[in-house]
Amino acid sequence: MLRIPLRPGITAKLFLAMLASCAIVLLVNGIAARASFQRGFLGYLNEQGMERLETVLPRLEDAYRQHGDWAFLRGNFDAWFALMYPTPEGGPDPELLRAGPPVSEQTGAVPRLALLDRDHTLVVGNPAADRDSLLRPVRVNGRTVGWMAMVPFQKAIAAGDVRFYEAQLQMWWLIGAFSVAVAAVLAGLLSRTLLRRVHGLAAATHRLAAGDFAIRVDAGARDELGGLARDFNQLAQALDHNERTRRHFMADISHELRTPLAVMRAEVEAVEDGIRPMTPASLQPLGQQILQLGKLVDDLHALSMTDVGALAFRREPLDLATQLDAALAAMAPRFAAAGLRLGWQPGGGPWRIRGDERRLQQLFVNLLENSLRYTDPGGTVEVRCERAGGRLRVVFDDSAPSVEEDKLPRLFERFYRTEASRNRDSGGSGLGLAICRNIVQAHDGTIHAEASPLGGLRVVVDLPEAAP
Repeated sequence: MLRIPLRPGITAKLFLAMLASCAIVLLVNGIAARASFQRGFLGYLNEQGMERLETVLPRLEDAYRQHGDWAFLRGNFDAWFALMYPTPEGGPDPELLRAGPPVSEQTGAVPRLALLDRDHTLVVGNPAADRDSLLRPVRVNGRTVGWMAMVPFQKAIAAGDVRFYEAQLQMWWLIGAFSVAVAAVLAGLLSRTLLRRVHGLAAATHRLAAGDFAIRVDAGARDELGGLARDFNQLAQALDHNERTRRHFMADISHELRTPLAVMRAEVEAVEDGIRPMTPASLQPLGQQILQLGKLVDDLHALSMTDVGALAFRREPLDLATQLDAALAAMAPRFAAAGLRLGWQPGGGPWRIRGDERRLQQLFVNLLENSLRYTDPGGTVEVRCERAGGRLRVVFDDSAPSVEEDKLPRLFERFYRTEASRNRDSGGSGLGLAICRNIVQAHDGTIHAEASPLGGLRVVVDLPEAAP
């Protein structure tokens, strides 16, 4: 059994919309053309006839004064045409022949003229003339003695059964029907062409929703559908990147958790088997692994909170140099124990910012911790503040080892580690710089890494300066 869809699809809707638009335009055009013909061309012919009528009025008035009534004209077409063409012979005016007949003569105005008496009764002329014709009063001594009438061209056509006008009307309808048929064909072809690309996008969207992030569509022409296809490809690329990032993230978390858990398990089994005695010395590795595991969990929590914007930030006026002094003072003993020289150049202050004191301390401590872990013993770490164009820059420079230039943009990705000497087992979770990036962005700032003139890594934090 054939099922007819209750709701037409987009193909049918587009086809019907285009067909209806073309049909409406053609219908309006046909009506307008017909009205223009009737009111324009036919009206023009009627105006020419009225002008011819106005030239006859003075002669009729003079004739009525001479005869005193219209009896001399009743049924007397010779006298009537003599008034229409006032020459001794009753023929055309010689001046008319030299200049060429006017439009009113060429369109048959005189045969449509008639004379009606005061009561609108026909005296002479076209028998179709009546009180509904185009009328002009014939006045003698201020008194209306008759009416000069002209049968409208439209009525003359109907009365004369002129087939040309009817043929034109039929031709208009035939042309309109043919135009609608052509419009239907063009609308079908155009709708199929457009919707083929839409259907391709729809199919690709279904595959994308099913998890096929490698799907791409051909953008084709540089139009709206092409722009939509390019946006779709960008979306698919972003989802593909996010999916790969998610998988790498899960693998990195598994690796980071597995290492301390494996060490803790081995230490506990050694104590349980009696290989190692239960002493403070044997418990110290367990404590270190627990601390490392706890820091990893804390870093993961802080990173997830900053990613979703759920980490609380309390903005208040602060002095940037004071915050750096506090962070440097807390880290100075560890730098000294590692054999690193820590330099600090505050520059000319004050360094006014609006930020969260606790988060800024976390930012600066994480950056100093990164330099502490990845700078060779005997090296140097320098910190300084700069001001440029209403922005405050905090620059962290450390000495060797360096980072390859192509790996610098990825340093702030979570769990990313380079393959150079800075990738040694230093106990870092690989999340510190990612947390730093989120904290800086939450303060409307930017952070980036570049090669340091000291031979290692330079990290630049750019923050907006607060108004005094």
